[in-house]
Amino acid sequence: MDQPRLIAIVGPTASGKSQVAMEIASKINAEILSADSMQIYRYMDIGTGKPSPEDRGRIPHHLIDIIFPDETFSAANYKERARGIIDELRKAGKNILIVGGTGLYIKALLRGLFLSHEADQSLRQELREKADRLGRTFLWQELKEVDPTSASRLHPNDMLRIIRALEVYRQTGVPLSHWQKEHAFGDRPYEVLKIGLMREREDIYCRIENRVDHMITRGFEEEVRSLLNMGYGRHLKSMQGLGYKRMVEYVYGERDLEEAIRLIKHETKAYAKRQLTWFRRDPEVRWVHYPEGKGRIMGIAERFLNGERSKPITIKTAING
Repeated sequence: MDQPRLIAIVGPTASGKSQVAMEIASKINAEILSADSMQIYRYMDIGTGKPSPEDRGRIPHHLIDIIFPDETFSAANYKERARGIIDELRKAGKNILIVGGTGLYIKALLRGLFLSHEADQSLRQELREKADRLGRTFLWQELKEVDPTSASRLHPNDMLRIIRALEVYRQTGVPLSHWQKEHAFGDRPYEVLKIGLMREREDIYCRIENRVDHMITRGFEEEVRSLLNMGYGRHLKSMQGLGYKRMVEYVYGERDLEEAIRLIKHETKAYAKRQLTWFRRDPEVRWVHYPEGKGRIMGIAERFLNGERSKPITIKTAING
């Protein structure tokens, strides 16, 4: 039996993914499955760049506004919920567009969870400092609570492996021992066309600057103040997200608005480079220069849905400095 065919639109922030997806979806009877780790949060609209209510009314979007800012959500949760939605849309005769820049979510959905992603150095440092402060046995006990199987295999002094196991659990929401047992990393339930949007570096950076300026004029400060007033503290994972952390610092008087905006723009550009690095590692992505290649995207998508296999093309990134 042929595998279900999905189309994924990927690329760095401000590359035009949402616009492309709207245009394609309206022509191929598709609905949009968001793969954005910040758009999952309710009340966080301006800073996350959610599609407008008008766009969501024209084309149904899924996995947006699904949890509150103080709730947890992992790549494992995303995979489970996204696959359920895909099943329902297929039964309804809909095509599916996966759209977003959270590479871990996309890879978890399309290939199962995996252990080959980049190490989270900040998380590792946090765990090392906790071990120094509270003792190595404390970390081992923490691992024992979330992954008793792995803990039973490790000596309490084996900090390298204990930290690695805790890192995997924190990043995926699933114990390391589960993945070692299930060998789920080769899970490929779908035939997928991955279209990557490529823009010149200065174009991306200009679009990011304009996007941040637009966030400010739309009321990003008021959105952050509202979240804080609702009791969503600054140390929540959601409130540490891109843009939100710096605006919180401004609200608390720790830096002025001009400096907060400058940092948001700088950090968003750095994030775009990291996204592109992630997607460039995927040999399955078919890169298209956008908007120059806009006319090709629809043809590529239609031929794929009609049975043509995806033929990846690798293009040297324009964001290289």
